[in-house]
Amino acid sequence: MARALHSAVVDTLGREITSGELRPGQALTLERLQHRFGVSRTVAREGMRSLEQLQLVTSGRRVGIVVRPTVDWDVLDPRVIRWRLDGPGRRDQLRSLTELRAAVEPLAAASAARRASADESVRLLRIARRLREPVPDGGVRNHLELDIAFHVTVLQASRNEMFAALTDVVAEVLRDRSTRRATPAPPPEVLDLHETVAVAISEHDAPGAELAMRRILSRLGVAIRAELDPV
Repeated sequence: MARALHSAVVDTLGREITSGELRPGQALTLERLQHRFGVSRTVAREGMRSLEQLQLVTSGRRVGIVVRPTVDWDVLDPRVIRWRLDGPGRRDQLRSLTELRAAVEPLAAASAARRASADESVRLLRIARRLREPVPDGGVRNHLELDIAFHVTVLQASRNEMFAALTDVVAEVLRDRSTRRATPAPPPEVLDLHETVAVAISEHDAPGAELAMRRILSRLGVAIRAELDPV
């Protein structure tokens, strides 16, 4: 019960902060949180600690608990990403995440072509081919997890710890896109490019892997711009 109450406090306040409902500089008190959520002081305090770890609030003896500005947030934490994607700032968040992926994933693919293990290369080829399989009723989640596994494996196979640290970010974006797009599977040309990336990595073709991944992200950018700015 305490864990569920803690999660409710953190999720509600996290969404309110990231949406701008609670503005930077606004003060919070444990007493008000206890009354609002009907929780103990311990649960309220633990909730504030979680938000403090995300850099959404700061606390001090003289200032109390204060909402922090956007520039201070841990913007790469999956929870912060999820809250922003679900809120009024979805447009800006989706655009910034797409730009981040476009900057990082092609370089990660090139690095993976140089450094991936044989097992990772085989895994990428297997995933790329399984992505082509028809998505049966109820199989959307499995297809999503395959897509996540592909991109995460590329990041990890790059052997660049900074790229690999973005695996949760990429997974969160892919989950969001999967739940919102009209069709559960990417178009055939994007599936072709996934296989091209996998083949290039297995053949240690860094320029080929980078180019194919860049094309995947370019098509994603076009799709997202169409979503954000419909004609």
